[in-house]
Amino acid sequence: MIFMEAEILSLDGKVKGKIELPKAFDELVRPELIQRAVVAENTRKLQPQAHYPLAGMNTSAMYYGAMNSYRSGRHMGIAIRPRQKLGGGVQGQVRVVPSAVKGKRAHPHLAEKIIKENINKREYQKALASAVSATNTFKTNKSKSPIILTNEIESIKKTKELLKIFSSINLLEQIKEDKQVRIKKGLRRSSIRKHYKKSVLLVTGKDARAIKAARNIAGVDACEVSNLTANLLAPGGVPGRMTVWSESAIKELDASLKKQNLT
Repeated sequence: MIFMEAEILSLDGKVKGKIELPKAFDELVRPELIQRAVVAENTRKLQPQAHYPLAGMNTSAMYYGAMNSYRSGRHMGIAIRPRQKLGGGVQGQVRVVPSAVKGKRAHPHLAEKIIKENINKREYQKALASAVSATNTFKTNKSKSPIILTNEIESIKKTKELLKIFSSINLLEQIKEDKQVRIKKGLRRSSIRKHYKKSVLLVTGKDARAIKAARNIAGVDACEVSNLTANLLAPGGVPGRMTVWSESAIKELDASLKKQNLT
């Protein structure tokens, strides 16, 4: 392994001990595999789209061709049903013809269209391990080893206490730099938007109180190790996110990755 052991830091940033790193940190970083896993995750959020099959067809008026107009169905001199204003010559409002006025769509969306990108279970697990290994490669960590804190981090209740801990391990400056710039009205109309950068990820061994304390910090995500996803470890498919681990999360990492499956 590249890093056989890593230092365990206390909440004030001092070295408290060492811990053996799991096998995931020795995985080869494969950006193309991570990108594939992120795309497969994002397609799970898509909603199937479809149009009403009888759109533009719910009318008692009938169309008899270009040389005739709307008729009531009985070919009698009574008011056309439904009562609607006919215009544009003899054709009128030809609803049954695609792309006509108030007509149906020519090529509507199909509800049965496959919009999910599938990925194999082992391939997804390998992508997660690759994303975990890539968390070592960030600029602020000079030793390029993972930042591991004691299990005391999991009992933090308040956001201001968590910010003090990030300040003790020199992460507070980067979190402030990654804050969002106010979106102007013109930018909201376009497809280009400025979002918070996903700067720091906090991983705990269980559903700890620190997860709720971290959700109020812009650019910081928190989750338990059993809920790790490729999008959390590599937002947008870009590997190398700064990740802070708890001691229990490191111990449970390999076992949790083997249970992950994208369904």
